[in-house]
Amino acid sequence: MIPVSAPSITELEIANVNEAVRSGWVSSKGEFVGEFEKTFASFCGARFASTTANGTVALHLALLSLGIGVGDEIIVPTFTFVGTVSPILYLGAVPVFVDCDINHWCIDPDQIERKITARTKAIIVVHLYGHPTEMQAVRKVAKKHNLFVIEDAAEAHGALYRNKTVGALSDVSIFSFYGNKIITTGEGGMVLANNKKIIDKVNVLKNHGMSPSRRYWHPELGYNYRMTNLQAALGMGQMSRIGPLLAKKRTISEWYHRELDENLVIFQKEMPWARSVYWMVSVILRPIKNAAQREKLMVELMRRGIESRPFFYPVHLFPPFRKYARNERFPVVESIYHRGICLPSGADITEMEVLQVCRELNSLLA
Repeated sequence: MIPVSAPSITELEIANVNEAVRSGWVSSKGEFVGEFEKTFASFCGARFASTTANGTVALHLALLSLGIGVGDEIIVPTFTFVGTVSPILYLGAVPVFVDCDINHWCIDPDQIERKITARTKAIIVVHLYGHPTEMQAVRKVAKKHNLFVIEDAAEAHGALYRNKTVGALSDVSIFSFYGNKIITTGEGGMVLANNKKIIDKVNVLKNHGMSPSRRYWHPELGYNYRMTNLQAALGMGQMSRIGPLLAKKRTISEWYHRELDENLVIFQKEMPWARSVYWMVSVILRPIKNAAQREKLMVELMRRGIESRPFFYPVHLFPPFRKYARNERFPVVESIYHRGICLPSGADITEMEVLQVCRELNSLLA
């Protein structure tokens, strides 16, 4: 079986985790936590960072740190993983959905401004499948209307926008380190910001709302959203390999671009202002007309020893979120999501395995 994704773990990561275990610091205190925060913030060009239990709670904390609350409207792409939108509802805020760009599949900046109302407080952008959003256009609209910008960079560790690393291009950003991400801690996440007050707020909220100056005094409602030292130890091992991991991701993409018949598939387009990290090599299947045909093809790929996964469903289609779409149509995402699949893209995949995937997919689509 060729998996769609698998973590790349070496003896270095194992040695780090063993060191954390031997130290006795296996929970949320320990040297690896602070070291991981500093290393990852520096990698992204951000001043401050705070580790979290996962990427979804990182976004929850980011929204809380900006004062988002009941009734506030948050502009967000509908073409994303549900974890981008769920934290908006946790706070009693309102998601306002926007369609994606036909080329790079991230939020379409040209459609944002018409969604802004007096209640709009922030724009969440998602660097989808490892490709950056057009941040300059988004920030221009945000500045005009005095809105916060939040980057969901869960899938885009190391991606570049106009030669700057994503994660420090907004008021606050979040990352995920789930097992299928470029950098993994098993579970885990991170909040980054250049404003120390934001990270100070995150640090209090993720630690049960405990006062940083008065131990076991809790002046506000908080959460247990902390990362463990064991996870951070794994993360530090991964960060020592970030360069080779990113280089391998581009090589994998190059193999797919070379071998797949572009009369049969449409790749996510890498824009001139972007450098994607190709978290998932994702394609739209030209001959496929509906989700049933796609599922049949994925079953056949699996029968041939190749795992794949479908594109994200647009969030506005899910029952808990449907009412927020107000019966609006999103023609771009609605035309592509049921025809798209993500192909095996783990960093340890071999060229021969990619050749096998391409051979089988070309054959099934021809």
